[in-house]
Amino acid sequence: MPELSCQELIRFLDDYVDDTQPAELRAEFERHLEICPDCVDYLKTYRDTISLARGACAEDPSAPPPDDIPDELIQIILRSRPAG
Repeated sequence: MPELSCQELIRFLDDYVDDTQPAELRAEFERHLEICPDCVDYLKTYRDTISLARGACAEDPSAPPPDDIPDELIQIILRSRPAG
């Protein structure tokens, strides 16, 4: 299998994180991660995003947002929600 590019790594990131890739492709991912610090950083932020989203969904929806979330971000999110 030819060496994986950054773009290819991103395309298959879900399968890598879910550990559903064939062993050969997973080995290519890991080889790429050994030489590409940008993809290592991207993978970390991807995993962090998944973790934060899961945590947010587990919370009480009526609870106030955490204090460390900027108000501007909260307002942007609220404006993007469909009117109901």
